[in-house]
Amino acid sequence: MKIKNKIMFPMLLLTVLLSGCQKNDPVPLEEVQTPDFDTVNLTVWGAAEDEELLRQIIDKFEEAYSGQADFAITFQPQSESSCTNALMGDLENGADVFAFADDQLNTLVAAGALDPVENAESVRQSNLPEAVAAASVDDTLYALPLTADNGYFLYYDKEYFTQEDIRSLDRMLDIAAEHGKKVSMEWSSGWYVYSLFGNTGLTVGLNPDGITNYCTWNSTEGKIKGTDVAQAMLDIAGHPGFISTDDAGFLAGVQDGTIIAGVNGVWNAVAVEEAWGSGYGASKLPTYTCGGQEVQMASFSGYKLIGVNSYSAHKMWAARLAEWITSEENQKLRFAQRGQGPSNIVAASSEEVQSAPAIAALLEQSEFSYIQRVGGNYWDPVAAFTAEILAGNPSGKSLQDHLDTMVEGIIAP
Repeated sequence: MKIKNKIMFPMLLLTVLLSGCQKNDPVPLEEVQTPDFDTVNLTVWGAAEDEELLRQIIDKFEEAYSGQADFAITFQPQSESSCTNALMGDLENGADVFAFADDQLNTLVAAGALDPVENAESVRQSNLPEAVAAASVDDTLYALPLTADNGYFLYYDKEYFTQEDIRSLDRMLDIAAEHGKKVSMEWSSGWYVYSLFGNTGLTVGLNPDGITNYCTWNSTEGKIKGTDVAQAMLDIAGHPGFISTDDAGFLAGVQDGTIIAGVNGVWNAVAVEEAWGSGYGASKLPTYTCGGQEVQMASFSGYKLIGVNSYSAHKMWAARLAEWITSEENQKLRFAQRGQGPSNIVAASSEEVQSAPAIAALLEQSEFSYIQRVGGNYWDPVAAFTAEILAGNPSGKSLQDHLDTMVEGIIAP
């Protein structure tokens, strides 16, 4: 059985030597091979909302290396979550440098889209260990860590909840119901649903083939059985203080006052703070009652990475640009402009990052977070299972039957 590594975070890492940390200093001219072409044409893919930031970073890169090459660098918006699908459509003519979510790494490596990173040891020294692990396959580094914030935690309005209240989901649901409000979480996505199974001893993960899954969520043995989790979910779903809604629904509920707490990520931190003002709070996830026990809710952790296309016609310059985008200074700039948590050790340990409520909550949750490594067959069976639970089990089937059906789909070849 595969054992998942837990996240180690900056407060334990401040003693790391900083000599290996990346800076925005260009490599001296004499160390750069003279290219045998007049113009370096590079295409960069990144999130649409990062366009302004990336254009600034690219402009600085061209300025730093002016005189060493003539650049024609084009930015094209491309969702990080669907980057692999777009790249696989025409790999040889795809982007030279691209941002992608770490759960796509295995597919990209298997397809030959990424080569091992040449300066791997420097990257390892400069970034959080778990971010490096997320960018590696079999201990070989294939991409450069960019962010360490693609996880989720609890947002809550301090006008309704005390520090004691937010420790327990049961207590929060009761308070929300008393005020005619809701606590939200998205159960249509297996990304969030994992939180209810993750610390129970029930497991899910990727087999050594890198494609199929193993899953014991339907187990009838152990201190917590699969049916214990399913029953707890059924109880939560039926509570008047609970609502399952997607990202847009969460934000709309926060803004119109119907949602006073919810499980979500850093990408909505600015909007939530604007809506709640002085009431804005963030914390690790609470516990929930399962099989007569209080279970700490777990979470999937995720990382944004920068890859260099192995088919790039100008791979040397593409690699330099990738290093530039992920450097310490540009990760600090990304945090300042976009609020995204750095993977770089020095940037992540800065006072500005450590004092941001959403980032602090993510770090607090890190003790109970695990890298997301599941195959494609994971998502639909989980969504089908939760749809039944949210509807109150209208089919009348036993919870064990529902769990067995879900697991059969998850582990299907």
